[in-house]
Amino acid sequence: MEDRTRNYLRGRFGDYYADADLSVPPAPDAREWGHIPYTESAGTTMVRHRSLLDMGGDAQSIREFLERESPRHAYFSAARYDDPGARQMPEKGWRGADLVFDLDADHLPGVDETEASYAEMLDACKDALQRLLDLLREDFGFDDDELLIVFSGGRGYHVHVRNDALLELDSEARREIVDYLRAVDLDRDDLIRTVSYDGTTRRELKTSGGWGRRVHRELVEFVADLREQSREDAMDRLTAFDGIGDGRAGTILDAVERNPEAIREGNVEAGGPGLRKLVEALSAQVVGNETAPIDEPVTTDVRRLIRLPGTLHGGTGFVVKPIAPADLDAFDPLEDAVADRFRGQRIMVNVTEPGPIDVGAETAMDPGPQSVEEYVGVFLMARGRAEKAAE
Repeated sequence: MEDRTRNYLRGRFGDYYADADLSVPPAPDAREWGHIPYTESAGTTMVRHRSLLDMGGDAQSIREFLERESPRHAYFSAARYDDPGARQMPEKGWRGADLVFDLDADHLPGVDETEASYAEMLDACKDALQRLLDLLREDFGFDDDELLIVFSGGRGYHVHVRNDALLELDSEARREIVDYLRAVDLDRDDLIRTVSYDGTTRRELKTSGGWGRRVHRELVEFVADLREQSREDAMDRLTAFDGIGDGRAGTILDAVERNPEAIREGNVEAGGPGLRKLVEALSAQVVGNETAPIDEPVTTDVRRLIRLPGTLHGGTGFVVKPIAPADLDAFDPLEDAVADRFRGQRIMVNVTEPGPIDVGAETAMDPGPQSVEEYVGVFLMARGRAEKAAE
């Protein structure tokens, strides 16, 4: 990054922070604060082990600090400490930590960052976010007022769970939560229980909660679809699964027609071995479609630094944007995370890495000097695809 570019970005970031709307976490005086400044060297310098007192002593001083220093990135700790400014971790006096989840597009299964556009990666990450929120709400019982949803400003989303009962969870407990959300080592036998009826036993899906409930819901919907199809089409659909031939498919359909209530109750014996094979196949589908591919280290690290909502992401110039749950469906990060400070004027940049672009009205950039909307120019410069040109 050339000096002209660095100085321009640092100055404009400072202008943004003059009236930035920051989302300061609870107990800010117990948090460690950190930032990455704009430096002349090519490497990255992390400045951390700062307390609120080091930054001025109150929440207002955070904004003033950011305006003065104009960092590329700004962070606070998920953890709360007795002495957050201590230089060594053991000296800080860990009190507890927020439960935080991170979704990043380059960690999503099936997303190739060399092939997918930036917009496509963000769309895939938003889908994963919706799955995570569904799990947190339905399986863990969190209310929306306990969930702070944040666009990271880069390629993903953060979710902060604000529930004091979780603060003292250790890394191992948090890993168990991650494993549940990702269905790591999910034993499908654990989804089934043995129950007694009139002196006999039968195997049923656990329908009251967890992954058993999710698989049961998929089974009930699948069976309802079968009942709407011709027998020939239903047979074709069933025999498409491994382990289900014509005989087993016929047994399943007979059970569907004869005793649909048993299947609605989760009775995996009702359709014989074929139905058990179907449950196995649907379990795999549910895991593939409903898990949340969160970044494990962010959640399990009880001393993690996380981006401060309302700050700017130095790799894009976008706002690290909090999102109200009701606004999530309509949220478009390429529009809604653009800082108002960078709208309404054009600037000159020298494009050094031409090619497709998903930001702004332009769909592709040619090499050389270009007049662009400022937020587009900030994005290109922050991504290392352009340098600031003389106006």
